[in-house]
Amino acid sequence: MAIQQGAQAPDFTLISSDLKEVSLSDFKGQKVIIHFFPMAFTGVCTAQLCAMRDNLSYYDGLNAQVLGISVDSPFTLAKFKEENGYQFPLLSDFNKTASAAYGALYEEFAFGLKGVSKRAAFVLDENQQVIYAEVLESAGDLPDFSAIEAAVK
Repeated sequence: MAIQQGAQAPDFTLISSDLKEVSLSDFKGQKVIIHFFPMAFTGVCTAQLCAMRDNLSYYDGLNAQVLGISVDSPFTLAKFKEENGYQFPLLSDFNKTASAAYGALYEEFAFGLKGVSKRAAFVLDENQQVIYAEVLESAGDLPDFSAIEAAVK
């Protein structure tokens, strides 16, 4: 079941596209916007993260950190980040622990692939309490970016 608004966000430590360990607890005292996405280099995932990239200036001065998470390897995510010019960390949930903890994991995705992150967005406050939660069942849908911006503000 997906993490609901008002819950304490589950901590995680994942490997970034820079091959460094990144923990959610590293961002205590900041708001955090977490975007789970099924797979790098697919159309809707690219649109989801590009929308965040293109509107990142909205978050300037709001003490907010954006994180993108998928089950892709850190090496795939490094190439995805480089090709699209993302200015925020992409984290590999290769072992599916964070996706499962947030209730954002497909048992079965397209083409019979199992254990793929659902498209989801969470906004956490400075104490890592969930103040916005959206888990999409259809990978073709995009999160509600206006609602995410409103939650951060």
